[in-house]
Amino acid sequence: MSRTNLLRRAGATLLLAASSLLVQAHAADEVKDVRLYALDCGVLHVKDMGMFSDTGEYNGKAGVVVDPCFVIRHPKGTLLWDTGLGDKLAQSKGGVDMEVGHMQVDAPLLDQLKAIGLTPSDITYLSFSHTHFDHTGNANEFPDATWILNKAELAWAESKPGPFVNLDTFSDYKTAKKQMIDGDYDVFGDGNVMILKTPGHTPGHQSLQLKLKKSGVVILSGDLFHQRANYTYRRVPPFNVSRADTLASIDRIDTILKNTKGRLVVQHDAGDFKGLPKIPKYLD
Repeated sequence: MSRTNLLRRAGATLLLAASSLLVQAHAADEVKDVRLYALDCGVLHVKDMGMFSDTGEYNGKAGVVVDPCFVIRHPKGTLLWDTGLGDKLAQSKGGVDMEVGHMQVDAPLLDQLKAIGLTPSDITYLSFSHTHFDHTGNANEFPDATWILNKAELAWAESKPGPFVNLDTFSDYKTAKKQMIDGDYDVFGDGNVMILKTPGHTPGHQSLQLKLKKSGVVILSGDLFHQRANYTYRRVPPFNVSRADTLASIDRIDTILKNTKGRLVVQHDAGDFKGLPKIPKYLD
C-alpha cells in the first residue's frame, strides 16, 4: 500500500474514532431522571432587613440575601429558573454599593453553565419566579429558549411599577418564543416540573415544584419567602403587592409540603442554598 493510501486510511480511522467519541459524549450528556443544579448568581448584603417583614422583627438588623439560579434537567429538555443579578456585575470586582447595601457577583452564570456541560443554546425553557431585577439579570443571554411568562406578571412589569423592575434586563421577551400562562403549568407534561401560581409578592409570582426520584418533592420558593424565618413565622414584606394573597400562597405551599412530605428551598436564604449540592453535583 502506498504511503498516501496509508495516510488516508489513518485519517479516516481517526475521523471515525473522533465521531464515535462525540456520539458517546452526547449520549453521556442525556439524563434519565430530573436533576436540580443550584448556581450562585450573586449576593446582596442588606443594611436593614426591615424590608422583609412588616411586623418589625428585622428592623435595624443587617443581613445577607443570596441570589441563586437553578437549572432543572429533564429527559425532554432543560429549564432555567431565575437568572440572578447579571454577569455584567461580575466585571466590578468586589461588587457595587446601592442604597440598601451592597451587591456582587463572583461567578458568572454562563461560566457555571459550562461547568455542568451546558451552553445558552442548551436551555430549552426560561422562566422567572417574578420580574424583580435580581431574578432577571441574565435573561437576555438565552434568546433561543422558550420563555414561560405569567400574563399578570408581565402586564404588571410593563406598567413600570418601581425600581425593583428593570425591563431592560429581560427586554428579549418582546421577540423570544413565548408560552404565556396564568396559573399552574406543567413544563414537560409529566407532572415532575410544575410552575405553581403563588401571587402576593408580585401579581404573577410563581414557585417551582419538582418531583425527584431520590429526593422526592422539592419546592423552590421564589420570593414567597426571603428568609427561612419568613416561612416559619409567616412574615410578609411591606413592599409585597398583596398581604392577603401572600398569606394565601403561604398556606398553599405549606399544605403541599405537608401532603407530599416535601422539602422547601427558600431561594434567598443562605442556609438553604448552602444545603444544596454544589455544581457540578446535583440533587436528584
